[in-house]
Amino acid sequence: MSVREHESYDVVGIGFGPSNLSLAIALEEYRANGLGNEISALFLERQSSFGWHRNMLLPSATMQISFLKDLVTFRNPTSSFSFIAYLHASGRLPQFVNNQDFFPTRQEFHQYLEWAQAQVADRIEYGSEVTSIQLPPGADPQHSDRLRLEVADATGRVNRVVEARNVMISTGLVPSMPEGTERDERVWHSSEFLEKYRRMNPEELRRVAVVGAGQSAAEITRFLYDELPHAQVCSVIPSYGYSVADDTPFANQIFDPAAVDDYYFGTEQTREAFWRYHRNTNYSVVDDEVIRDLYRRSYDDEVRGVRRLQFLNLTRVTGVKRAGAETRVSLQVGPDGEVRELDFDALVCATGYNTMKPTELLGDLDRYCLRDEAGRYRVERDYRIVTAPEMRCGIYLQGGTEHTHGLTSSLLSNIAVRSGEIANSIVARCGGRNAERAIPAEVGGDIR
Repeated sequence: MSVREHESYDVVGIGFGPSNLSLAIALEEYRANGLGNEISALFLERQSSFGWHRNMLLPSATMQISFLKDLVTFRNPTSSFSFIAYLHASGRLPQFVNNQDFFPTRQEFHQYLEWAQAQVADRIEYGSEVTSIQLPPGADPQHSDRLRLEVADATGRVNRVVEARNVMISTGLVPSMPEGTERDERVWHSSEFLEKYRRMNPEELRRVAVVGAGQSAAEITRFLYDELPHAQVCSVIPSYGYSVADDTPFANQIFDPAAVDDYYFGTEQTREAFWRYHRNTNYSVVDDEVIRDLYRRSYDDEVRGVRRLQFLNLTRVTGVKRAGAETRVSLQVGPDGEVRELDFDALVCATGYNTMKPTELLGDLDRYCLRDEAGRYRVERDYRIVTAPEMRCGIYLQGGTEHTHGLTSSLLSNIAVRSGEIANSIVARCGGRNAERAIPAEVGGDIR
């Protein structure tokens, strides 16, 4: 099979979730306004179509962010790519306003994202996975302003090579499972929940367990309880119970665009304080409404004299074995407690994600990427990896920068402003005409 070559772009985005979608829109708006209109861009996504947490689009599950914290509004309030513009185009703007709710359902927000990506679809290629990033053959980094990307099709065969002056890595987070636990047809990570659940005969699910103490774990527990009235649902929680997410106004300032500067330019003590005081705005916490829903269901069970919903507090999974159609789970209460085994028809691990690590993708280029004392990538304020002086090309990260840019780095929180800052940087590095007139990045953006 022949390999397509000789394609060259100013920027190639690797992965196409909301972050690179927001960047594609920012570049499109530059072009529409006559700024940086010579910047060429291509986005490559290994999925066959656009999708963002499809397997967590549970009925009535809502976003944890305001609809104003969309792909563009805090960067450009007049953008035609805003959530408001989507509602208008869909003919639902009056109905949404009448609903008097700041928080759309996750399903509706996903429809908004699909609507937005359709408008920049000419710069996206799905079913295309970047397998390596290299210097062109025989090139010296000091004399090469291009990187060479090998791209595989849906079969895994490399069928294309593109070159880029800058690459934007946004491959997303990696699902994390309890140690020693492997996924199969009966053991699922929350990232694949709806797909795996729909393959099952609900009548066969008579005893199910959900592991985790965060929003996804609580939502899945509620969903299974409501969808399987014949089943016993067990919530395995490492803490004593669910902790409420702090979404009060002052705490929510941690997601403001200005907080990124406070974190990036702050001392180590300042950064430590950010995490110590404000982890409860996002990590291993649950919305108050979902917590109360679950407690109410549990209490109603007690009133009726049944125990369909059980909570195993201070408990962690220490092992999983398959026993025929059942999954035998080893559970330990406390660090020194006795281990007991329970059988379930399905086990859902809502145990979070690991940070995106582009090391394997970068291959030999990784030696040009500088690291801090803890071995983490050093990252410029514009989200570009600090590279050795001889590396002329730009390698940007959308994700994996929590240690430099703070809590919003792996969230949607700062997506609109972040995309504007990166677009400004790319236009400046490419020497685009009118680069000095680029849209100010500080015109904001926040989506938790």
